[in-house]
Amino acid sequence: MIKVKKHGVVLSPTTRFFEDRSVLNPGILQEGRSVHMVYRAINKDYMSSLGYARFNGATHLDDRLDKPFMEATAQYESHGMEDPRITQIDNEIYLIYVAHDGRNAQIAYAYGHDLFHLKRGGLIGPKIRYSAAAKLFNKKELKDDYLFFEAFYKNYAGTDVLIWEKDGVLFPEKIRGKFVLTHRILPDIQIVSCKDFSELKSTAFWKDYIKNLHKFVVLENKYRFEERHIGGGAPPIKTKHGWLMLYHGVEESNAGRIYHAAAALFDLKNPKKLISRLPYPLFSPEKDFELKGHVDSVVFPTGTAQFGDKLYIYYGAADSHIAVASVNLDDLLDELLRYKTNQR
Repeated sequence: MIKVKKHGVVLSPTTRFFEDRSVLNPGILQEGRSVHMVYRAINKDYMSSLGYARFNGATHLDDRLDKPFMEATAQYESHGMEDPRITQIDNEIYLIYVAHDGRNAQIAYAYGHDLFHLKRGGLIGPKIRYSAAAKLFNKKELKDDYLFFEAFYKNYAGTDVLIWEKDGVLFPEKIRGKFVLTHRILPDIQIVSCKDFSELKSTAFWKDYIKNLHKFVVLENKYRFEERHIGGGAPPIKTKHGWLMLYHGVEESNAGRIYHAAAALFDLKNPKKLISRLPYPLFSPEKDFELKGHVDSVVFPTGTAQFGDKLYIYYGAADSHIAVASVNLDDLLDELLRYKTNQR
């Protein structure tokens, strides 16, 4: 099994009004030795905004804003901004996040040349009710779990709830001239591409997509550690062997869910094609700060930085702190190539 070193907690809640309950699930932008971190911050009223910190190297905290980096201004994010992922394509920075309006969770984005002056781009997910989506699903090609989650969220948030959309992760370059984004309609990870984000604001686009959803599934839950569902993690990393994708898998138990970090490899030219995946977690909740917190037993990878041959993985720990683990990148790729698949 691949060796992963855990470096511990690098960011914790403070007494500041916007982050006095939890900090978690950061997006990462690396510029040389500077690691910019935009993270989810939760206050005592359970309202989420985004905070900012900067590290010199992988783990040395250099600076931290004492106010929110971004906070809700639009109706679609009126109950919080969650789980940012950051991708840079050429000179443009894209921050993909989850917008919550009190009932619906949807993918939104902001963009710009300067991390500190991003413009909101709006929602880019399917604004379609689960009840309508259930009629569009190709039930011959999709497993019953899709209907399970449809019923689950209608019971959880109301019969008119929109498709629960999270874990939007943008690839760091265009492929065949198109933006490529992985996202998650439970329980699997799907992929979508577009020439312009305006395409992802079209209900007609998403209705056709959902009718053919089985064609866009790139990763299904397969192993025990991901039996309930899986979801995107950090933005994919381009390597000579393929796109390295870190994701999370959720294990179900009577004692509660357990969130694990996982890894897979996809074809460079066709990122719908799975090359390999680890049949075991890359790492799991083991430390006290991962096992006990706002939500117990969670490691949730959302960003990476590279220093030499080491890949540093930033993750939410028990939905309370932000921690870092590292792995030798070449060793991880070698291990993944041991488990090549004939899938797709």
